[in-house]
Amino acid sequence: MTCTQDALAGLWHDLGLPADALGRVRLTGAEPVLPSSFRVGTAAQTAIAAATLAAAEVWRSRGGPAAEISVDMRHAAVEFRSERYFSVEGGAAPPLWDKIAGTYRCGDGRWIRIHTNFPHHRDGILALLGCDYDRQAVQRALHTWSAEDFETTAAQCGMIAAMMRSRDEWRAHAQGRAVAALPLISIEKIGEADPEPLTPASRPLADLRVLDLTRIIAGPVCGRCLAAHGAEVLQVTAPHLPAVAPLVIDTGRGKRATGIDLREVSGKASLAALLTDADVFVQGYRPGGLAARGFSPEEAAAMRPGIVYASLSAYGHAGPWSAKRGFDSIAQTAIGINRQEADALGLDEPKELPCQALDHASGYFLALGVLAGLMRRAREGGSWHVRVALARTGHWLQELGRLEQGFDAADPQQADIGDLLESGESGFGRLTAVRHAGQIDGAPAHWAHPAMPLGAHAPAW
Repeated sequence: MTCTQDALAGLWHDLGLPADALGRVRLTGAEPVLPSSFRVGTAAQTAIAAATLAAAEVWRSRGGPAAEISVDMRHAAVEFRSERYFSVEGGAAPPLWDKIAGTYRCGDGRWIRIHTNFPHHRDGILALLGCDYDRQAVQRALHTWSAEDFETTAAQCGMIAAMMRSRDEWRAHAQGRAVAALPLISIEKIGEADPEPLTPASRPLADLRVLDLTRIIAGPVCGRCLAAHGAEVLQVTAPHLPAVAPLVIDTGRGKRATGIDLREVSGKASLAALLTDADVFVQGYRPGGLAARGFSPEEAAAMRPGIVYASLSAYGHAGPWSAKRGFDSIAQTAIGINRQEADALGLDEPKELPCQALDHASGYFLALGVLAGLMRRAREGGSWHVRVALARTGHWLQELGRLEQGFDAADPQQADIGDLLESGESGFGRLTAVRHAGQIDGAPAHWAHPAMPLGAHAPAW
């Protein structure tokens, strides 16, 4: 068996999904497909194949055929970098990173990574450091700190930073031990409800309604994946919430987008009304954020018995960092991946993965968990809570093993991937972007709605 087949079988069996489905998977391609000592191509192919196979199983459960699915490794790896490859009206995608985001050496000689893509995170970091908005000024200020002290103080202030650790240091850390004890994809019953068998449909996920309360990459990728197989996905955000414009364009394909302010009574009422007719609720807010607005998993299950509620976190729901904010790049640094990549190249400074692999894989794992939850709801009823954490996904990537010659792979440029792109009109202009790598025989993946600006649609199904 290939590494992908083994990894896919592990995911599938852990969720208790039908073993015979694994015989209907076609996998092509081989490592390395991106320059890395990690099996990022395997991770991409496995995650996309798992979500695609789950969509095919949902289709079979509602009277569809026992369809085969296919995923090519090169295509999957490129889709794990989709935000780098899209273009609007032929122009290059805007920059993804704030000018001071990234890594710095602190006064104790250790490295810290800061995340400043959201204005309030940037301003908070600058206030904590007492310096100007300039990389050299940030570097001078961080020379007065030890890396771990800055990491701790930043977290206490609600800011985003991580000290670079080795894998062994992370696994010995209290949060590393807590993350290691978590399942990769957690699914637990949170309420009683009658079974809801799905009716026959022409597309695997047709007529399933998904509320997408996520931003950046992982959560939005989950919604984009579900939409690719026919789900009706309504993205919910608000004008006062920060967003990264390129990511809105890339991950907005297939969705409608509405604006709801949960600080207002009317906004809560609008979301509650949508929830009562939803099948899935996906959220990636900081831990406890939606509970404070009255939309915890248990409250959502009370409002809509039978809901499949999916939560994304940075470091999991157990351990001292369970309430800590974080992003893919930060988790890579904290859990040892940046150190491992650097060691593979003989570097002293942190080395990031060639893609936001934790984000993208976690997005497909959320979709996989959601679909497994829907199949459980159809058979036995109940409301279900799906949980995925970036750090736990990172552990899974580390456990896939390493590649001795992984950095010999070419780094695919825009000119190299023309065969994987598709074009169409969008609310931003003519959009050319990576098409979906996961295909189901007889039900080709595609996005029925173009990407649109946030808030472009009314809060209605």
